[in-house]
Amino acid sequence: MKQLTMFKNEQEEEESYSSKIEAPVYEPKNKPPHLLELCNDSKAKSLVREIDQSSLKEDEKAFLRLAANRHSVFHYEKIADYYSHASIEMQKLMEKSALVIIDFDKAIEGGFVRLCEDIKTQFMEEYCNENEEE
Repeated sequence: MKQLTMFKNEQEEEESYSSKIEAPVYEPKNKPPHLLELCNDSKAKSLVREIDQSSLKEDEKAFLRLAANRHSVFHYEKIADYYSHASIEMQKLMEKSALVIIDFDKAIEGGFVRLCEDIKTQFMEEYCNENEEE
C-alpha cells in the first residue's frame, strides 16, 4: 500500500476526491416484482435442510441456521422496485433492515454508515499491516 501511495503527490490526491455527492435518481417500474424475485435463498435452504438432518445438539443447529442465512443473495434493484409499491408499514421495515436507504441521516442513526466505516477500518488494519510486514 505504501509503495502505491508514495508515487502520488498530495495535490493529485486532493483532486481525486470530490465533496459533491449526488444520490442516484431511482425510477420505479410500473409493476412490482414478486416477493420471490427479491432474494435467492436456495443455498441457505439447502444448508438448513442439512443442519436439520444432522445429529448436532439443538443449540448448535439453531446457531448454524442463523449463519446459513448469510448465503441468501438479495437483488437490490428488484427490492427497490418492490419498495416503491409497498405499504408504508412494509417500507418502514425495509428501511430499518437497510434493504433500501432513503434517508442518509436515518442510515447513520441506524448504525449502517458506522458499520461501513468499521469494515473499512478492519480491512485497512488487516491488509495494510500485512503489506508492511512483507
